[in-house]
Amino acid sequence: MVDNDDAAPGWDAIDAALAPLYPGIEPKHYGTLLKWRLGGPDPLDGISAYRRADHWHLVSYGMSELYAKESDDAEESGWGFEFTFRVARSATENDPPIWALNFLQNLARYVFASGNPFASGHHIDLNGPISDASPETAIRAAVFAEDPELGAIDTPHGRLRFLQVVGLALDEYAAIERWNAEGLLAALAPTLPLLVTDLDRTSLTDDPAVTAAVEDGTRREGSATGSLFVQEAGWRTDRSGWVRTKQTTTLTFGASAAARIGRVLHARLPFGRDLLVEAHDGGIGFRPGVEVSVREVGGGMLEVEVPPALLDELTEVLRPVTGSHHLASAPELAVEIVQSRIRDQEGNVVAEMG
Repeated sequence: MVDNDDAAPGWDAIDAALAPLYPGIEPKHYGTLLKWRLGGPDPLDGISAYRRADHWHLVSYGMSELYAKESDDAEESGWGFEFTFRVARSATENDPPIWALNFLQNLARYVFASGNPFASGHHIDLNGPISDASPETAIRAAVFAEDPELGAIDTPHGRLRFLQVVGLALDEYAAIERWNAEGLLAALAPTLPLLVTDLDRTSLTDDPAVTAAVEDGTRREGSATGSLFVQEAGWRTDRSGWVRTKQTTTLTFGASAAARIGRVLHARLPFGRDLLVEAHDGGIGFRPGVEVSVREVGGGMLEVEVPPALLDELTEVLRPVTGSHHLASAPELAVEIVQSRIRDQEGNVVAEMG
């Protein structure tokens, strides 16, 4: 299957892992004409697509070391994983959807450009539909999990995991932030045993069994989400009075993220866990405390210690409605919710909130 004359022991190891699952089956393979290492635009050297009865099983080649060993880490091959992606297919569909191939290349491009690899349990808000070809789809986020059929393998260049991309509705994504990825995926497993991404499905949080599992897990375990990256999160300090000794710090959040921040705060601070809310130019760290404390910690960051009474007020005012709020339990603090502009993956404004 290798479209390169060089020896490719890493590629061969991936093929060997797939052979027992697909004995004698030749997949549809989509290779890259000009490879990334030669200056091409696509990091993945190829993607194989295996046709199943109800879905396509896509497997990437390029996140691990396919040819020579180049990294200093003998334990892992390349980034330590290859992507897999299971996408629903109709009975008459003979070719995998192009958007899914492009999506995997975009994920790979992000890793190569940022140096930030994905891992099982990581999750992302896609800020729009997962496929531009299906603008009405509810699938607008993703989580990463170990492929349920492929797991992890050892290769001549080190270990790699087959990391499956799983499309989620935003309600499901919110459940992960309030709880954790492993718990939510276990709750979805009876309906999605192989974690197939289906653009036509609705949110499974409408299922009472899933809702009960999320609520029970959140109540028992709290949230595993230690940080949130949002478009708008900042703060400013104002002084007033004749000698300007009275100080008020205003925390500013975008309407699109306000309720999300409130939900995660409520699922972390009572469990003794911090929450960092970051934006492009700074952010705010919240810590559980006995008394209100506000201090600048450098780098555009503010740290706020939050006692229970303040937590209750914060979760009450963190709503997707613009306005300013003074906090009775913390006169030195105010919260301002500002309008958010929702952008697609190309940066175009597609909606406004607040």
